[in-house]
Amino acid sequence: MTNRFEFKGLLAGAVLLACFSLGGCSWKATEAAKKAEKDKNDEKKKERGVPVEVAKIARGPIEEVITASNHLEAEAEVKVYSRTANLVAELLVEEGDRVVKDQVLVRLEDTDQRLAYKKTQSQLAQSAAEFARTERMFQEALVPQKEYDDQKGRLEQLKISLEEAARQLDFTEIKAPIAGTITTRLVKLGDQVNGNQHLFDIVDFDSIVARVYVAESHLAHLKLDQTVRIIAKSLNDKSFTGYVKRIAPVVDKNSGTVKVTLGLRDRGELRPGMYVDAELVIATHPNALLIPKRAIAYGGDQMFVYRLQPGRKVKRVLVTPLLSDRDHVEPVDGFEEGDEIVIAGQTGLRNDALVELPGDPDPNAVLEGDKGEKAGANAATTNAPPPDSSDKAN
Repeated sequence: MTNRFEFKGLLAGAVLLACFSLGGCSWKATEAAKKAEKDKNDEKKKERGVPVEVAKIARGPIEEVITASNHLEAEAEVKVYSRTANLVAELLVEEGDRVVKDQVLVRLEDTDQRLAYKKTQSQLAQSAAEFARTERMFQEALVPQKEYDDQKGRLEQLKISLEEAARQLDFTEIKAPIAGTITTRLVKLGDQVNGNQHLFDIVDFDSIVARVYVAESHLAHLKLDQTVRIIAKSLNDKSFTGYVKRIAPVVDKNSGTVKVTLGLRDRGELRPGMYVDAELVIATHPNALLIPKRAIAYGGDQMFVYRLQPGRKVKRVLVTPLLSDRDHVEPVDGFEEGDEIVIAGQTGLRNDALVELPGDPDPNAVLEGDKGEKAGANAATTNAPPPDSSDKAN
């Protein structure tokens, strides 16, 4: 009896041990399968490229320019001063008024000057009549030579005095020495004006120029009447057409530059004192390959761009400029129309690097979806209830 019970106990222990062993083996197999699946998905994952933007090289016009900057100034600009002293009787112009040459700007009180002129004029008339009588008598030898000479000398002196009186009277009318615009008025009606007092500033806006200084190495490219663009930053970079008006005949030995005076075809809204940039056009290519300057990367003193290759990889290409303007560079060679080059995201790029363009699909999107579906299936299998033991028994 005892042996039979002991045998049953041993048999039950063996069955229990086998169940534990089978459960452990099943768990290890599941974990191993998960790890293998993860490794497989990791191997399938594709390398992500560097996000960039590209543009195609196109053809268009390009100009080579010499750039310089300075303030505009008027060549015809004068300060108007008084030439006599008196009160302001009439003020005839205001700031902003356009005037012509010799137009009266101010009239001063002129009573004293008019009286002096009339008095001298009367004296001159009397002296002229006396000299006429003396001259007739001298011809008849009735008066000596000395009397004749004295009368003639007095007449000449009165003529000079009349000219001086007329000049002093004319000084009471202050006139514009040039045509232009009144930019400053420094006198009011009723003011006491002194001699040599500053009263007005007049500027001829049509005489506006820009005097710029160009390196002597560009001297061979300069010529009179050469086209120039004048760009005013204060007018939202508006451009005006100008020309080379004068080229200085000497080079400044201290700076190594040449003074170039630029005129304007149409001054528009430009005013003296404005700060402008000048672009002197020295060469033009109407159908050049144009590389945007924003595509260029620099390495030392060399220029490069990254050209898109098959397989979404880029090649670093040296750019040797032939012409250059504000926005583009024309290369000497090495490029063709339609080549795609990186225009954004090139910082840190390397030769043969993999890139990604806007709109490219995520290379791992499908893999991640598959992985999610498989994970869901595995979860469903893991969470399924075990089969009923009674069904097995049946």
